[in-house]
Amino acid sequence: MRVVLGVSGGIAAYKAAALLRLFSESGHDVTVVPTAAALEFVGAPTWAALSGKSVASDVWTGVDQVPHVRIGQQADLVVVAPATADLLAKAACGLADDLLTATLLTARCPVVFAPAMHTEMWLHPATQANVATLRARGAHVIDPASGRLTGADTGLGRLPEPADIAAEALAVAAAATRGGGAAQVAASDDDPGMPLTGVRVLVTAGGTREPLDPVRFLGNRSSGKQGVALAEVAAARGAEVTLIACNLEAAVLPRSAMRVLPAGSALELADAVSREAASADVVVMCAAVADFRPKHYAEAKIKKTHGSGHDDSAPVVELVRNPDILAGLVADRGTAPSPVVVGFAAETGDDSGSVLELSRAKLARKGCDLLVANEVGSDKTFGADTNSVHLLFRDGRPDIAVGPTTKRRVSEAVWDAVTTLLPH
Repeated sequence: MRVVLGVSGGIAAYKAAALLRLFSESGHDVTVVPTAAALEFVGAPTWAALSGKSVASDVWTGVDQVPHVRIGQQADLVVVAPATADLLAKAACGLADDLLTATLLTARCPVVFAPAMHTEMWLHPATQANVATLRARGAHVIDPASGRLTGADTGLGRLPEPADIAAEALAVAAAATRGGGAAQVAASDDDPGMPLTGVRVLVTAGGTREPLDPVRFLGNRSSGKQGVALAEVAAARGAEVTLIACNLEAAVLPRSAMRVLPAGSALELADAVSREAASADVVVMCAAVADFRPKHYAEAKIKKTHGSGHDDSAPVVELVRNPDILAGLVADRGTAPSPVVVGFAAETGDDSGSVLELSRAKLARKGCDLLVANEVGSDKTFGADTNSVHLLFRDGRPDIAVGPTTKRRVSEAVWDAVTTLLPH
């Protein structure tokens, strides 16, 4: 496969050398197209030595070969890593002031952007609007990772690891091959790239918190990353999305097609879902809902010395069961075909069964149309940028295994499955 590796001018440009090697060692023919700014970080001799090809950033070198047109025309896959805020803006606006941006305009193959920048730049409405534009046109924009940035800063905006970028980019290329191509064109209501146009989607994300007193609560480890990714992918595919956000750690990217409603506890979430589900075509219950809540809420902070003396005793917290929101949705729907209900089974496995066995039992018990099952724990799934799941269908079709891969790719697989369940 002919891969074009675009490199823009960020400190993460040095990681693109490892990405180049991964593509080359997998047998792909790689052409590196850096920007002039990228060459300030990693010089042309490095790219030439690793790729075995001469490297240029301007449109005048080898002009007789018309490189600003030919490179994009001949590519099977274009990957831009790192993609700076400046590069994303130029690509979204269709500028072509150097060899890389000209290549992006002529490419009719899958194009993958791997952004890298400071958190403030990534979350700026201008950058998010540019990302939304690129995704709407068919480009695949990988969400950045969280971690150490330039200097002492830490946060969202770190370039994902080269191996993860390579795996995701090759998966995008393979999917495009199966689908018969992936030209980047503006999507319309009839465009298969926008299969959820007009579909009203409700997604819950995060973890509920059950208050004990004004300063304490019972909660769980859910960051909300998977739920947010599900909402973003649905919006990128044309859906009208309502996201009920329960104590999110993940950032929600501003989108005109998404409204965000807050919820704290399981009871608050149940009320919000009850209000919103009536007008939804699809409900995705991704939030980690607490099964139990304290029976009594203390109006004042529970003191360490709660008893009459200064002993080592502790208060006893009596719990009561929270409502089963997922089962309630299915019951309220009855025999109606809408909304399509998607549940999540976050399981650890125990003596009574494996993660899949427990998840299949949950699917039968809840009666939802699709159950997304995954194994969780302190070092699995919660807070991570990757996930592995099984998609289990109520109608008996074969399970689908997804991952390990990014949570965005998991979301895409979930929406691919949901699309097959929607009435046509």
